[in-house]
Amino acid sequence: MTMDQAVMQAINEIADEFSLDAAALAAIVEVESGGRLFARVAGRDEPLIRFEGHYFYRLLPRAKRNRAVVAGLAHRLAGHVRNPSGQVARWKRLRKASEIDRPSALESTSWGVGQVMGAHWRWLDHASVDALVAEARSGASGQIRLMARFIAKAGLKSSLEQHDWAGFAQAYNGPGYRTNRYDSKIAAAFARHAGLARPSPGRHSVPVLRLGSHGDDVEQFQHALRRLGYPLIADGDFGPATRAAVLVFQRANGLEADGAIGAATLAAMHRHLPQSAIGANRSAPFQSI
Repeated sequence: MTMDQAVMQAINEIADEFSLDAAALAAIVEVESGGRLFARVAGRDEPLIRFEGHYFYRLLPRAKRNRAVVAGLAHRLAGHVRNPSGQVARWKRLRKASEIDRPSALESTSWGVGQVMGAHWRWLDHASVDALVAEARSGASGQIRLMARFIAKAGLKSSLEQHDWAGFAQAYNGPGYRTNRYDSKIAAAFARHAGLARPSPGRHSVPVLRLGSHGDDVEQFQHALRRLGYPLIADGDFGPATRAAVLVFQRANGLEADGAIGAATLAAMHRHLPQSAIGANRSAPFQSI
């Protein structure tokens, strides 16, 4: 697939901004978009969206939740609120959900080429969910920048730098990536773009926490595991109990069970705790979930 010049220019600029490999970013945009970044809705080019009824159920107060359930807009289980196939119908559904609770509706929607949930707005350092939505609706650059924000914040840059397409695909799309050969598609797209996109500077790997590690990063992750129901003492020491909890979490989420906390494990945590944050230090590499 050939992306137009404006999109490629945006990819190159944003790759520089976030110190990402431009060819890798182009490959991900190509595969995620399938050649389509916009839908024409009410006379305007809008980003592609997907409404998640289980998010809406969780975010709404009880009184509004009951109204949303009756309207078929919310359910406690994922997949029970089906998305219409067409984008016009999806935007209509979003408007109906917004009539019940606008902020929760926007947070319950994935936005643009990167399919970034509105619920991530705090974690991605936006002032509000409206600010995240405004970025996604601002054009191709806004959609790609939002995706790049997520990739950088989720600690997935190292997977791209190492051309670990399977690791990236598993972290970004979950264990079901194999069904659609997501990693193979990215690899093929990267091969096409590698000779066209210029390299980007400033590549940095993300540290890995493992048995024997200690400090604030470990303690932050232990607190996150406790929130997910794992009975740990958050003492900042990565001992056998922490490793055992990490192994259980990895197996439950279809990850490689190595007992270490790296990019894929961290990204999986984001999906379970989309609105939380580990610790208050925004510069820490594992401050994210």
